[in-house]
Amino acid sequence: MLEVKEEKGKQAAVEGFANEHIVVGLLMKKFQNVSLVDLPLSPYDIIIVLPDDGKEKIIRAQVKTSAKQISFTGGSRGGVDREYKSSAKTYIQSSKTADVVIGVKALNNNTFDLYFVPTVLIEILDQKSISLKKIPFLKNNYDILEKCQDSDYVLEFVTEKGLLKNK
Repeated sequence: MLEVKEEKGKQAAVEGFANEHIVVGLLMKKFQNVSLVDLPLSPYDIIIVLPDDGKEKIIRAQVKTSAKQISFTGGSRGGVDREYKSSAKTYIQSSKTADVVIGVKALNNNTFDLYFVPTVLIEILDQKSISLKKIPFLKNNYDILEKCQDSDYVLEFVTEKGLLKNK
């Protein structure tokens, strides 16, 4: 029984690492200046650098493997290292830790959907995860990725889509 759990944990860890690389590859084809973050204690996995009026805008992205929902939590261990104990506490992603959470959903034909959930939205939702069925308008929405730091834009967009109630 323990061997089966260990094997599932190893597979989950491999899938998570692979998904980070897949997201970097897909984003690199679109935005070019994209890189994995090789810092083990970093709350984000990827850096995206976009041109912004002659300057650079840096977007910090956390990648999550997502089948039916996207988890917004960080700081806990998953996969093969699940029993790892550290002083790190589990937290919900926020604009202090990342700019966007990217849910990666594998499709049957070896392609992937990316769900871009800005952390300014996560802060308002105040929950640990969200069903992919509730956010189809964030699927492969590169415009929301590029504007994920613009809280007015994000909140107006998701309100128009019915995710948030009008105030």
